[in-house]
Amino acid sequence: MNPWVALTIAIVSEVAGTSALKASEGFTRLGPSLIVVVGYASAFYFMSLSIKTIPVAVTYAVWSGVGIALITLVAWLVYGQTLDRGALAGIVLIVAGVVVLNLFSKTVAH
Repeated sequence: MNPWVALTIAIVSEVAGTSALKASEGFTRLGPSLIVVVGYASAFYFMSLSIKTIPVAVTYAVWSGVGIALITLVAWLVYGQTLDRGALAGIVLIVAGVVVLNLFSKTVAH
């Protein structure tokens, strides 16, 4: 499997698990709790596939940076959560760091 595809699946799985975490209400609701467990298990499995080729630091930077941006979007769309300018600026900087890492670092395996 392409390591970038595996990383993408890991990110989407983690975002799904994190999104369901709030709905699980402290793991008292079965459906959302199962989504959390399956989401996180899938995320770590697919991330383990990606680190066979992509350096661990790069994998984790991309996983966490893109994950932060996506979970922020989900929190806004699903839960109506809002962020102030400082929080949005911080998220933009994180995503910018991931872009710089992927475009300009010789560490990244393409």
